[in-house]
Amino acid sequence: MDNQINCTAAEIMSKPFFNEMYDEAGTLRPHYNAYADWLAGTPSERIARKRAEADIAFHRVGITFAVYGDESTQDQGKERLIPFDIIPRIIPAVDWLALQAGLRQRVKALNAFLHDIYHDQEILRAGHIPREQVLNNAQFRPEMMGIDVPAGIYAHIAGVDLVRAGAGEFYVLEDNLRVPSGVSYMIEDRKMMMRLFPELFSRHKIAPVQHYPDMLLENLRTVAPQGVVDPTVVLLTPGAYNSAYFEHTFLAQQMGIELVEGRDLFVKDDIVYMRTTQGPQRVDVIYRRLDDDFLDPLAFRKDSMLGVPGLLSAYRAGHVTLANAIGTGVADDKSIYPYVPDMVRFYLGEESLLNNVPTFMLRKPDDLKYALDHLPELVVKEVHGAGGYGMLVGPASTSQEIENFRARIIAEPEKYIAQPTLALSNCPTFVESGIAARHLDLRPFVLSGKSIDMVPGGLTRVALREASLVVNSSQGGGTKDTWVLEN
Repeated sequence: MDNQINCTAAEIMSKPFFNEMYDEAGTLRPHYNAYADWLAGTPSERIARKRAEADIAFHRVGITFAVYGDESTQDQGKERLIPFDIIPRIIPAVDWLALQAGLRQRVKALNAFLHDIYHDQEILRAGHIPREQVLNNAQFRPEMMGIDVPAGIYAHIAGVDLVRAGAGEFYVLEDNLRVPSGVSYMIEDRKMMMRLFPELFSRHKIAPVQHYPDMLLENLRTVAPQGVVDPTVVLLTPGAYNSAYFEHTFLAQQMGIELVEGRDLFVKDDIVYMRTTQGPQRVDVIYRRLDDDFLDPLAFRKDSMLGVPGLLSAYRAGHVTLANAIGTGVADDKSIYPYVPDMVRFYLGEESLLNNVPTFMLRKPDDLKYALDHLPELVVKEVHGAGGYGMLVGPASTSQEIENFRARIIAEPEKYIAQPTLALSNCPTFVESGIAARHLDLRPFVLSGKSIDMVPGGLTRVALREASLVVNSSQGGGTKDTWVLEN
């Protein structure tokens, strides 16, 4: 095991929680001054009334998600409202500029990695990443070998999860490159804050986020197949029963494009068409919110009723662009995540501007031994897990839960990674008992086309349960509006 990883992990675990609004002495951080003045001068009755208005408005619009993946709960498959907190998370301009540079660098390296592993595999031949970690990965798609995608871009939309720990440093927790979700909540949270408290936006110079759908559409248009001048873009959804269906309908409406299901499309002569009342219409770019396995029953899962037969053939022929590309999942797998700094060095000749969380790969005997000896202190995750499921948060688990997880790890260590239990930053949040500090993360959305762009900010998720470090909506988390201040 790398002693440096061990030392770094111990260091960031030992630091106190970084509070976004107050410093260690309890003094307001300068970028929160104007907001704190407004909050102190606003009657609590008005705050309570506005919070109730927000709940009613979100219900009316239908901003909900379905809970899946935890068969032990009675809420399995039910629609829930995502709690919205009206105390914003504020990021000063200088912090955002540093994050933006790091995010651009990271996504550029990830796209270079994806192009490489589906072509010459130079990083594997150089020995920087174990060959079996990539080629035996469940998300690696041999069908993509040799396919030249437009502009060499595989991850057109990336949702990079960031956390703040230690003395306030940002760390990348994970890269979401398959079908990253949550951007609709970022936009709706901003709309809600502007509706409820318009005076706040005259007191602060807050960078806008509402133009994200326009930026996304332009991004998708720039990666249309070669020779297509006026591309037709559609959003492919699994359908109304998908947990993120609200977001699918929201983005299609905001971009002014058709929302389609697999049955609305067909392939003829390696060209994708959409069924319309005026007859077939060629489709050039598909923003797909459907996992690889279900995209094409002729190439992947034969029992899929959600995909489009022949889609892979049209893709291989270069007649349609899929965003994100098939096979991007190998780059956001948690077993590949520890190698992203190596990718930055290998492809860009630079040091990573954003740090990874120190990570123990339990397929390595030394890392496995350390993790088993320190389970009560660590967070252990399944390499293919998502949504806060399939993980152990050691400090928040009972002895029996730890021992049960220990048995799972010993049986299949290659399926797990372990990380220190980060002292996640917190921010004042309205809860039932009043205002209290709650832990949070940040998911900026990075768009890759002719350039790498993002709106300032992202989706801030907050763990509403006291002392909880799990911010996922499926685990009781809520959201906050994220303000990036302009100079």
